[in-house]
This record gives sequence, structure tokens and C-alpha cells, in this order.
Amino acid sequence: MAGPREQAARMHDRLAGVPASDSVLDDMASHIAAGDDISAAMIAMDNPAFYNVTLKHWVTPWTNEAFDVYAPLNDYTATVIGLIRDDADFRDVLSADVLYVGDAALSLPAYSTTNNQHYEAMEENVVDLQAHLQQTTQSAETGIPADATAGVLTTRAAAKAFFKDGTNRAMFRFTLINHLCTDLEGVADITRAPDRVRQDVSRSPGGDSRLFHNNCVGCHSGMDPLAQAFAYYNYDYDADSDPDGEQGALVYNRSGMTVPETGLRVQAKYWINSNNFVHGYITEDDAWENYWREGYNQHLGWDPALPGQGNGAKSMGRELAHSEKFATCQVTKVFEEVCLRKPQDAADRSQIAAMTSAFASDGYRMKPVFAGAASYCKGE
Repeated sequence: MAGPREQAARMHDRLAGVPASDSVLDDMASHIAAGDDISAAMIAMDNPAFYNVTLKHWVTPWTNEAFDVYAPLNDYTATVIGLIRDDADFRDVLSADVLYVGDAALSLPAYSTTNNQHYEAMEENVVDLQAHLQQTTQSAETGIPADATAGVLTTRAAAKAFFKDGTNRAMFRFTLINHLCTDLEGVADITRAPDRVRQDVSRSPGGDSRLFHNNCVGCHSGMDPLAQAFAYYNYDYDADSDPDGEQGALVYNRSGMTVPETGLRVQAKYWINSNNFVHGYITEDDAWENYWREGYNQHLGWDPALPGQGNGAKSMGRELAHSEKFATCQVTKVFEEVCLRKPQDAADRSQIAAMTSAFASDGYRMKPVFAGAASYCKGE
């Protein structure tokens, strides 16, 4: 029963998180009255708060294991915001040699591979991200080879959260959660061959091999051959003087570099606990393969134009980002952010399917997705 002006106010509140001026509401209302909700939503997204508030709130939980929405601005968050602002193909978020930093004219601390001061200063000074984010490349700013960059997966923030300690499986798991909207349980498939499961996974946990074959193998048989793409990456920090890794840095072993524990480029974490099952898979390089292209997980909609295997994080990130599940996930997350609720019924599911189709046909640009969700929920 709401009129165009009330609907305009609702759209602006949901997209920008701040009240609109009378002139902006008048402009938006005229577009809505003419049946052009998308143009009205685009006006709302011209407000800097769409970037500084809405998008930051949307992206920040992806950057840490605790899903903390109050974490500081960082290179992961800024890069996602920049890609959306610039109407880039959002699939690049998992594979491109891209990084967004603050405008040099702002006199901020320089971007650093060993701290987050550049982005924390931007946040403390309430820098307008829409106006002052500048695109650069990770290879130029960090020295990582361009072919080893993989969008947000190789940002410092992601490395600190998901490459720190562990076995690098965390990077893969949280990429699934944040970008394909599923945890490992959602893709577990015990029918896949376990030949690429690493040595650190016991084949008889608790002395019972049934647990491996009916439980562990479901995740590891698909995850381990994909997570092998990260075999040359680590997050280096001093655990004694800096236990939280605040001064650490992403490291990548280039060709010719070797790790004493492996005698190869492969990080030592890939060979830990090798006595758990000495006949398990020994990682010797960063070659990955997607075993989920067959079996139950075909429904994730893998791109038939891609080979389903390769070397390194860049090609593996492209494999994930070019799946149908990736597209549906982004649209669903936008729906929940703008409509302030999860999809509830057939009408909602139909809307998400339509928005996903439009997302794919429109070059995988994110702002039209936000606009579509705002239009759908403008009367709620």
C-alpha cells in the first residue's frame, strides 16, 4: 500500500543505511512512479554510505574466521568494495591480480605487506571509499608474481585469517562458506576417490576405519586435491613476539625456492603429521583437480569451458567463481542484506533465480543485484 515516496525511502534506507534528502527522495520517487525501480536504486547507491556502511558491513565478516562484522577495514574488504564500485566482473574476486588502496593524495600510511595501518587510517579518517579507493595490482604492491595472485584469496587479510598456521585447508573451507554459501558438510561426497587425501588424515580414527570411509573421506576426497592449489603459500610471523600475527606477511614460494622440511617449493604444513598414514598422498607441487565435477556435486554447476584442473590459486579460484553456485550465492547474500531476511517462499526463490540469471547475463556486475533486491523488497 506504500506510495512511490515511501518506497523510495525504504529503498534508500536499505541500500545506504542513512536517510535520504528530500530532493533525492523526489528524484527516486519519480523513477519508481514511472516503473523504473532500478534507476531509483542506483540513485540511492550514489550515496557514499552505500560503500562505507552497507558494503563494508556486508563484506567484513568474510575476512575472518569469527565472521566479525566489526573487524577493521582491510585490503580484502576494500578490494571487494572497489570491484563493486567499478562494475567489474565479480568473478574476478577469486582470481584477478587486483588490489584497492587509498588515494595517494590522502597522505595515508603506505600500503604495507606487514601491517594494516593503511586501511585503519582510512577508517579512522572516515575516508569516502566511493571517491578515494584506487585500483592497483597485488603484483605491483606486494611483489607476488601476477600468475600467483588470486583476488581476495591472496590479500594480506585473507592470508592472516586463513593461511596462518594450520594446513591451508582453512582458506579453502572459508572460501566455500563465503563465496559458494556452503560449508564442507554441504559438499561431502563419500563416493569420490580418496587418492589425494594427505598423510595427516588418519585412515582409522580411533582405531575404526569405518569413520574414515563413511565420514572423513566425504570432505577430504574433494577438498584436499583442490586445496593443493595453495601449496606454495603461507603467512609468516613471529609466534613469540607477535602471537596474533599482526605484523606478519603473506609469503609465496617462487620457482627455485625450497623449504627445508620438504626440499621442494611446497610449504612444510602440507607434510605435517605424515606418520598418521604414511601411504597417504604426498604433496609435491600446486597441481589441483576438481573431483566434484562428477558425482553429487555436479549440481554446483561447474563451467564446462574450464578444464577442472590446473596449477595454483588463480586457476582454482576461477574454477570456483565460474560455477553456478557462486552466482547464486552472491545473489542470495545480497537478498539477505537488503531485504533483512532470508528467502522464505516460492516467490522469494523465484526472485533469486531471476536475479541470478540477470547477474550472469549482465556481466556479473553486483550493483544491479543490489538494485534488484531493493526493488523487490521496497514495499516490505
